[in-house]
Amino acid sequence: MLLDTHVLLWFLDNNPRLPKSIKEKIENTESVFVSIASIWEISIKVNIGKLTVTTPLEMIRVNMMALNIQELPITFEDAITYASLPLTSNHRDPFDRILVAQAMNRSLSLVSADTKFDPYAISRVWE
Repeated sequence: MLLDTHVLLWFLDNNPRLPKSIKEKIENTESVFVSIASIWEISIKVNIGKLTVTTPLEMIRVNMMALNIQELPITFEDAITYASLPLTSNHRDPFDRILVAQAMNRSLSLVSADTKFDPYAISRVWE
């Protein structure tokens, strides 16, 4: 499974907005990934003051490693798939769209509360 950015942050912070069923799925799934795009998104939003995190960015990596959450790089194939995605007026977020491409290319379920992912040919997991 591939965690959306908010899911990673909620999981690491034990945030009550993350449903217990999703938390348990993350804890019991052998292969859990976080895109480097999500890490980049966090660092950008923290830098411009759009996001406040309770855990310093450096510790996010340490926590991911301790929880066996793997960093997923962006490949050239991901960029090609990204470019082929339809550009809809309601979903132009580049971070979300690269997650879609990565999920498609690796047949990963995307864990997200965001219903904007539903039109894509991926499996979105939420509750």
